[in-house]
Amino acid sequence: MPYKILLDCDPGLDDALAILLAHGDPDIDLVGITTVGGNVGIENTTKNALELREYLGFEKIPVSAGAGSPLVRQTRNASHVHGEGGMGTVSLPAAELATSGHHAVDFIIDTIRAQPSAIHLVATGPMTNIALALEKDPAIARLVASFTIMGGSFTRGNATPAAEFNIYADPEAAKIVFDADWNVVMVGLDLTLQAQANGAVIERLRSLGTLAEELIIPLATHWVNPHDDDWNGQAVHDVVAVAYVTRPDLFASRPARVEVETRGEFTEGMTVVDFNSPNPNATVPVTLDVNGFWAYVETAYGRVAATR
Repeated sequence: MPYKILLDCDPGLDDALAILLAHGDPDIDLVGITTVGGNVGIENTTKNALELREYLGFEKIPVSAGAGSPLVRQTRNASHVHGEGGMGTVSLPAAELATSGHHAVDFIIDTIRAQPSAIHLVATGPMTNIALALEKDPAIARLVASFTIMGGSFTRGNATPAAEFNIYADPEAAKIVFDADWNVVMVGLDLTLQAQANGAVIERLRSLGTLAEELIIPLATHWVNPHDDDWNGQAVHDVVAVAYVTRPDLFASRPARVEVETRGEFTEGMTVVDFNSPNPNATVPVTLDVNGFWAYVETAYGRVAATR
């Protein structure tokens, strides 16, 4: 049976590549996409999701727009990484179809409640929609099949020295999420930085033709870190979180207690990870089978390319 995935995201370069993976893997039944403000504003993250849906040809999958700002803080975005519209240099045809008309929070709750223990919830943006859904209906934490995020870190940050962007963008929401009655699979920076689209990967992806030239390669090569002299390719962070659901065999993971710092002068948004806690609330992947990961991703992308 395919894994039923509900993807809460903020497209976004790597979110778009994660959507492509969810569409291309025959073991994934993508039941819906919900959008949140994050990498860019909610208007653009929703626009990007709608355009990707039609470009890739899964028009029957509902897209629902959600929160445009954090629970209590001023909005922070990452347009300096993803480009003003969120998709770098990629320009897709305008979408003809609209959103579902349901708020993302209600869509998340209704979808999980309609299929208890069947929905694998994956969040690859700030946790605002997820936190609002938990506040409205805390029981959904016990009704999901699994919950996986791309966010956090146990050694480093990228928004600040201490904090990863998705957590930093709404730390209060992230705290609600980690405090809820479920186990969070935290696919953090330490793991996702192992999945870099280096030169060899890009050359293999070129064989996918139009899809690679129009979408995959521009998304996977747009960001170059100006502060890293040893830059070896853009990491595809959110792709890794989706991959975890169907291919956990590609990961080595450890249980941990994760707390979110919301008050530190220098550490707000930091995920404090205790691998020795007797009361774990998370599973934290720490190493990735990089070759196996890219073989899986390239195969899934190839299935989509073959239909174009």
